[in-house]
Amino acid sequence: MAAARGLSLTAATQRAVTHWPKGRLLAASLGLRARREALSSSPEACKGQIRLTDSCVQRLLEITEGSEFLRLQVEGGGCSGFQYKFSLDTVINPDDRVFEQGGARVVVDSDSLAFVKGAQVDFSQELIRSSFQVLNNPQAQQGCSCGSSFSVKL
Repeated sequence: MAAARGLSLTAATQRAVTHWPKGRLLAASLGLRARREALSSSPEACKGQIRLTDSCVQRLLEITEGSEFLRLQVEGGGCSGFQYKFSLDTVINPDDRVFEQGGARVVVDSDSLAFVKGAQVDFSQELIRSSFQVLNNPQAQQGCSCGSSFSVKL
């Protein structure tokens, strides 16, 4: 099923994945590397922004209809102190920030944005679960192993 939707990694892509410190992975293809270098060379361009991965955009386009979008909220709780909450919504409030990429939208309220600014939203599909996840959150000091909760940098 995942291969039919183009979500599996090709052998060439799997070989191009390099392990980086702290368990982070970086795809070493030139296109991704160039985009990442452009983003990292201009920290002001990403400050306060939420980026969407291609898999996130693809999945949102599959599941949303009309004016629906993905809402990302941060709530107290979880095993690390704060947890991410994802839901589909149709109402944009005055204090919401809208992040759009490729026709897919993610909306974050101003209180939650303080906890996730500069992060990336991804859609991960594994054998045991499929879920939206927050990756590379610069506001998080550490998180739980499942990636659904985190503690804030002081």
